[in-house]
Amino acid sequence: MPPASREKSRPSVFWPLAAIAAPLIALLFKLEIEGAEKLPREGAFVLAPNHYSEADPLAVALAVWKAGRAPRFMAKESLFRVPVLGWVLRGTGMVPVARSSSAASARQTLETSQTLVRLGRGVIVYPEGTLTREPDLWPMRGKTGAVRLALEGGIPVIPMAQWGVQQVMPRYGKLRLWPLRRRVKVLIGDPVDLSAFRKEGQQPNLAAATDHVMAAVAALLSELRGEPAPATRWNPAEHGQKETGRLES
Repeated sequence: MPPASREKSRPSVFWPLAAIAAPLIALLFKLEIEGAEKLPREGAFVLAPNHYSEADPLAVALAVWKAGRAPRFMAKESLFRVPVLGWVLRGTGMVPVARSSSAASARQTLETSQTLVRLGRGVIVYPEGTLTREPDLWPMRGKTGAVRLALEGGIPVIPMAQWGVQQVMPRYGKLRLWPLRRRVKVLIGDPVDLSAFRKEGQQPNLAAATDHVMAAVAALLSELRGEPAPATRWNPAEHGQKETGRLES
């Protein structure tokens, strides 16, 4: 049985829900995917895409679905306590993340990475943590969650860039349903080599590893956009911006 078929055969409400959602999402986006073969056909992985629109998770999910894997995201733990929504999140295998103390966060990261390896599942983690604050929608400075998860379990980090969703929903803008099937380009890259950032007997350099991942994502987006990415990542703190929540103009 092919790997994707084995994953689908596991009991989950994910597959019937996805079978309904995927065609609806495809009405919004006409995906052009390059590098789908670089997404592991089996086993755990961390997928790290850029994030510039509230609607781009739909395009990312559809691309992962088309590549034969289940698109499971990290989601705030509080959402799992919401009636109905929590049941859907648990039933589809979404991964909870808690905003808590560093010790509790480290323990949760270890448990999550072990679960991903044990179940052979992938997870989509936006390394920026929120919509980019960069004025031209380039990836900004990343947070360390994705590389922490990957290094803890020896899981590959796969960079991804996507571009075009802003035509359907601009950052903090309104959804534009017409015309349907807007072109969205997706590029999946090779796994990011993080071996240099974890030396035996030493704590991994999480900040440097995250910068390395963000550089890979930015390089992919540069290829899609046909223009050079900024040499350094946008740092919201240097521009008086909050790192979470809605960006105020």
